[in-house]
Amino acid sequence: MKVAILAGGTGTRLAEETDVKPKPMVEIGGKPILWHIMMHYSHYGYNEFVVALGYKGEYIKKYMLDYSSLQCNLTVTIRDGKVIRQGNNHPDWTVELIDTGIDTNTGGRIKRLKPYIGNKTFMLTWGDGVSNIDLDQLLVFHRSHGRLATVTAVRPPARFGHLVFDGDHVVEFSEKPQTKEGWINGAFFVLEPQVLDYIEGDSTQWEKEPMERLAREGQLMAYRHSSFWQCMDTLRDKRLLQELWDSGKAPWKIWE
Repeated sequence: MKVAILAGGTGTRLAEETDVKPKPMVEIGGKPILWHIMMHYSHYGYNEFVVALGYKGEYIKKYMLDYSSLQCNLTVTIRDGKVIRQGNNHPDWTVELIDTGIDTNTGGRIKRLKPYIGNKTFMLTWGDGVSNIDLDQLLVFHRSHGRLATVTAVRPPARFGHLVFDGDHVVEFSEKPQTKEGWINGAFFVLEPQVLDYIEGDSTQWEKEPMERLAREGQLMAYRHSSFWQCMDTLRDKRLLQELWDSGKAPWKIWE
């Protein structure tokens, strides 16, 4: 099963980082967040990726081209340029890097991946969010209901400290809890290829007409994930993820 990752946005709220690189290449723990996402999928045996490129897509291409060489020891024969890689212990990934246009909207990017996804069930997520979601259980849920689309519903992290009162006394305080009410689109989709017919063209936003129509027609189901999920929209989000990584207890690091 292929995993499609949308990696073409500009990331304007991370301008300090994204002036020089695309958002999925912003690093957490010295690795692009895109790498973290791919490691998550790979942990569950999903190693075929189709990455939709847009803004500064050449940066992602170069990273993937250089990855194997830069992450191992090399022996170089200077006379003929022959390179022997030593200690190559990289994940067994196949990565298709597809230019989907600078200004193409999310739905348009997905539709442009149609020739590479094929006529099979596929997974889809954004290139800027991590989670500890059990992908095996997600797929079991999708196959159990027989609809065209499954979206992972998550409880977003609260942006401010959460207070619980007894009268005027604070009896509970937590700085960064998940909200206790409300669910949002957390990506980590499982989709049937027929959903591509719901996308009109490059200007279509996946989160608008296609998902709204799928919901109206009873073809959109939600897999509720109440554990860790975090997107990286702002520098504050990036700092939070970096702090979690530095603590050695990053919830999304489920691989060895």
